[in-house]
Amino acid sequence: MFKFEKLLVWQRAISFGGLIYRVTKNFPPDERFGLTNQVRRAAVSVASNIAEGSARPDPDFSRFLGIASGSLYEAVTQATLAKQQVFWAENDFATIYRDAEEIGRMLSGLRDSLSGDKSTKPSSGSQL
Repeated sequence: MFKFEKLLVWQRAISFGGLIYRVTKNFPPDERFGLTNQVRRAAVSVASNIAEGSARPDPDFSRFLGIASGSLYEAVTQATLAKQQVFWAENDFATIYRDAEEIGRMLSGLRDSLSGDKSTKPSSGSQL
């Protein structure tokens, strides 16, 4: 097992990517190379950057976690656009948004723990 596979945040990011793939299957065919591709790439990038960064020293890992956060925010933005275009149901969007909020908190907590910021370090250790 790779180090990153043990990270709960990576596991949640993988589930998030799977959710995005499932709900975008119903997007209109003319969005295949547009919003469908964009939101999928952003979702995949979250878990990918966590994995890649985990093989680096802590300062670099922290930078990769920041990139993963940026990709998460992209996916939320694209999900919002998809919701406005009525490409998926409100409950799908709500699930995506809720999951993204959780992953965002986990990424932030993990970054804080790498920098040694004890004031915001999660007490439960659920990010690791």
